[in-house]
Amino acid sequence: MAKKHNRKLGLCAAAMTTMRVPNYDIAVATLVRDEIEQVMIDSDYLVGAPFEWVTISLRYGLQNEDQPHYEPVNKQYSDLPLAIELDTNELAKATREEMKRAFELATLKALVAAGKKFELSYKELETRLEAIMI
Repeated sequence: MAKKHNRKLGLCAAAMTTMRVPNYDIAVATLVRDEIEQVMIDSDYLVGAPFEWVTISLRYGLQNEDQPHYEPVNKQYSDLPLAIELDTNELAKATREEMKRAFELATLKALVAAGKKFELSYKELETRLEAIMI
């Protein structure tokens, strides 16, 4: 099936608890997606990948995971579906900047892990991850 967009990264959120997060989470996720997607494009992250783009479900849960959960490459949409859990207790009281950092950390951790697994060009993403972990 032909793609109907030019995206290389898609972010979505899924609540795994009843706790609410600030209503600017979608705006922050959009900003993070756009910034990290550009790094993916500039670093040729997807060159040679068995998928055309990556979708990451940011799961609002009870812990901050370091490794993503993988689904098989989606043959219909040509994406690699990943999921990674974030601690809702932290997100619930997060400022925009704190939420942006949490989303960046989770997204970069997932992309670096997938880059290693699929032998992609992930070094630029890893460098960015290391810079914000300080």
